Amino acid sequence: MDITVAELKERLEKGEDLHFYDVREEHEYEEDNLGAILIPLAELPDHLDELEDLKDSEIIIHCRSGARSGKAVSFLESRGFTNARNVVGGILAFRELEEQ
Repeated sequence: MDITVAELKERLEKGEDLHFYDVREEHEYEEDNLGAILIPLAELPDHLDELEDLKDSEIIIHCRSGARSGKAVSFLESRGFTNARNVVGGILAFRELEEQ
């Protein structure tokens, strides 16, 4: 299931305690991040143990445009995660929304 950047922005501004992950590469994260925990997509399989307790919790995943996070959501779903959500449009759409 997807989440819009508008919904994400609203929830971040409210200070909600989110399980929020960024699957971009470290250099991208260092340039610009939204406060998510960095787990590059290629390293996601190595982090399943630490995510195990979140199998039935909402997990929000973003990347630059939504493509890598979509792959991450599919991967997590294939491992039994029931509420992984992809941020549609990624950080590009989020920053565009902020500029409006």
